Amino acid sequence: MTAAIATMGSTEKPLARRRTRTANRRLLPWLYLSPVIATFIVWIYWPLIDAFRLSFYQWDMLPTSPIVPVGWTNYINIFSLPKFWQALGNTGWYIAGLLPLAVALPLAIAIFTADLPPRARMVYRGIIFVPMIVAPVVAAAIWRWLLDPGHGMVNMMMRDFGFRPLRFLQDPNLALWTIVVLTGWKLIGFSTLILSAANANINPSLIEAARMDGASKWEIIRDIRLPLLSSTVLFLVMMTILLGAQWSFSYINVLTGGGPLGSSTNIYYVLWDFGFSSLSVGWSSAAAVILFLGFGALAFVLFRLIDKVSFHDN
Repeated sequence: MTAAIATMGSTEKPLARRRTRTANRRLLPWLYLSPVIATFIVWIYWPLIDAFRLSFYQWDMLPTSPIVPVGWTNYINIFSLPKFWQALGNTGWYIAGLLPLAVALPLAIAIFTADLPPRARMVYRGIIFVPMIVAPVVAAAIWRWLLDPGHGMVNMMMRDFGFRPLRFLQDPNLALWTIVVLTGWKLIGFSTLILSAANANINPSLIEAARMDGASKWEIIRDIRLPLLSSTVLFLVMMTILLGAQWSFSYINVLTGGGPLGSSTNIYYVLWDFGFSSLSVGWSSAAAVILFLGFGALAFVLFRLIDKVSFHDN
C-alpha cells in the first residue's frame, strides 16, 4: 500500500511540472507582448473610448467648469455646420490631389530609374528623400518665405519670366492646391523609396525571360512590373486616402490657418480647431468619432479591395 502511494506521488510530480511548463509556454508570449498591449491601451484605445464618452458632453477643458451632458446635440450641431461640410469636401480634394504626387509620380520614378548605375541610384534616392526628413514646421516656414507675394523667390522668378505674381497662400482658389503640392513634395521621396524597394524585389528571371521572348520595355512594365507592384501601389493608395489630409495639417496650421475663407481647411484641422481654438471638447470629440467611423469603414473597404485585386509572385 505504501509503495503504491509512493508510486502515485512520484508520477504526479512530473505531471505537475509538465503542466507548469505548458502554462509558462502559453503565458510567455503574452508576457513579451504586454508592453505593446499596455501602450496600445493607454495611448490609443483608452483615448478613443474617452473621446466617445466626451462627445455626449459639453465642457471647455477647465477643471473648475462643469461637464454638462447634452446627448446627441454635439453630433447634430456638427452635421448642421457648413464649416464641417466645407472641410469634408476639402478633404476629398486633398486626397485627390495627393494621389498623383504620392503614388503615380513615385511609381514612374521608381520604374524608370531602376536601370541606373548603383552609385547614381543612391545619389538620386538621397536627394529625393531630403524633403521627408525636414521637419514640417521648418519646411512650412521656408515655403512661407519662398511664396511671399511681394518678395518671395518664386514670385520674383515668375516676374523675371514675365508672369504675374501669384498670391499662393492668400488666394482662395490657390491656397488648397498650394498645400497639396507642398505635402506631395514632402511625400514623394518616401513613396519612391518604397516602390523602388518593391521593384528591386521582382525576380530578375521574369524580366530576362520576357526580353528573350522579344517583349519591349513598355510591355515588361505593363505585363510584369505593374502587376507585381500592385500590392505596394494599393498600399500607398490606402495610406494616402486615410492619412493624406492628416499629413497636410502642419502646412495648413502654419501657412494658412484654414483660410482664406476656409478654402484650405480639412477635417483634421476642423477637429483641432474645435478642441484647441474653441475649447469645445464635446464638439472636438464628436468630430473625432465621426472621423474614426468614416475612415474606419473606408479602411475596411480598401483592405478588402487590396486582398481581391493585388497580385503576388509565387
